[in-house]
Amino acid sequence: QVQLVESGGGLVQPGGSLRLSCAASGSISSIGAMGWYRQAPGKQRELVARITSGGRTNYRDSVKGRFTISRDNAKNTVYLQMNSLKPEDTAVYYCNADRLVTLRGGTEYDYWGQGTQVTVSS
Repeated sequence: QVQLVESGGGLVQPGGSLRLSCAASGSISSIGAMGWYRQAPGKQRELVARITSGGRTNYRDSVKGRFTISRDNAKNTVYLQMNSLKPEDTAVYYCNADRLVTLRGGTEYDYWGQGTQVTVSS
């Protein structure tokens, strides 16, 4: 069974840094674009950053210059380096893969991880 497993969340002071990881496990042949989304209490889930299989990236304006998304295709893993964190970055962060192709040839679309909590507070 394919899974996306996030890690790296936690409590950090304003101005601090965290690095999130999302590893896809299971019998995976290839993964399309991967992204990080976040959802704060009472708010809608929003895209934070996205990276294509070829490495093209895009970010929401509020994190540009502070967050960096990267991926290791050999490890089926995507990362989110978060620097200069602000209290408004507090949310549950979710990993997403828009397409997963399994070794059996099946395709799963819009795959989500379980989320990891990021809290920025003094």
